[in-house]
Amino acid sequence: MQAAMNCIPRFFTLPLSDKLKARGNPLCRNWGYAGAGAHSDRFTANLPWKETLSFGSDSASSDSMVADYFVSTLGDGFREMGAVYQKYCEAMMKLALSIMELLGMSLGVDRAHFREFFGDGNSIMRLNYYPPCQEPELTFGTGPHCDPTSITILLQQDEVDGLEVFSRGEWRVVRPARGALIVNIGDTFMVTHISLINLCLFLLLHEIYVLYRANNALTNGMYKSCLHRAVVNKVKERSSLAFFLCPRINRVVRPPECLVNEENPRKYPDFTWAELFDFTQKHYRADMETLPTFTHWLLSSSRSHYSHPSPP
Repeated sequence: MQAAMNCIPRFFTLPLSDKLKARGNPLCRNWGYAGAGAHSDRFTANLPWKETLSFGSDSASSDSMVADYFVSTLGDGFREMGAVYQKYCEAMMKLALSIMELLGMSLGVDRAHFREFFGDGNSIMRLNYYPPCQEPELTFGTGPHCDPTSITILLQQDEVDGLEVFSRGEWRVVRPARGALIVNIGDTFMVTHISLINLCLFLLLHEIYVLYRANNALTNGMYKSCLHRAVVNKVKERSSLAFFLCPRINRVVRPPECLVNEENPRKYPDFTWAELFDFTQKHYRADMETLPTFTHWLLSSSRSHYSHPSPP
């Protein structure tokens, strides 16, 4: 994990002309480099004060997909960095599938169900860099949002606060701890009043923190995604690594049959991961109402004309 963190400044301290070699393209809109004001096309206020580098981690592709991306995009001098992130993505995928087994067991679902569902997924890896900001009260590193993905595994930089979660009516700081991973449940994996005590104890023993709220598609509303944000620092830079577990792009998202009955009917229609992801990237800033709003959009005959109200 430390090797992966150590590579972050090497990329973000490159001259801008070099970083722009990794700029995204229309075919891979959510891959590549995004500079200061990243994702500003989706915000009208409090523009994100960060730089990011995003790339795919596809279980069904070649064993060197990530390494090949770095070499083809940035040149042979980044072969070693590509190898580091190749190994990191493989480790995160292995961990994510193990977590999915535990989540399935907590729901009374066959332990292999979610592992098989995500086993050939099109996941996303993102390097985040938050430079110091002279007026941090005027912006965010990342504004308040819920992840539209299934789970996010986050590794924070030691000793620099930044991540905050909304809990019990207020924003709470998630202090970084050396070697700790934070697991955040996203919109694609939502469930309803289930006990997570055993799961949390297991993960905490392995230095992983779990952020969740009870109540939301793959689990028919039983786990709810966590509203969170990243603030910036006036003096110190901050960096983090985020691995977003996602299904295969054309995979149909629906809850297992055992989670649906007369007392707990279907809350959301079938949809593909591509439809939800596209909705959150082009039409709607992800928040606590993403799935109900997405459902309305999905069922609407005029959905191509839908637009999110501008944020304050």
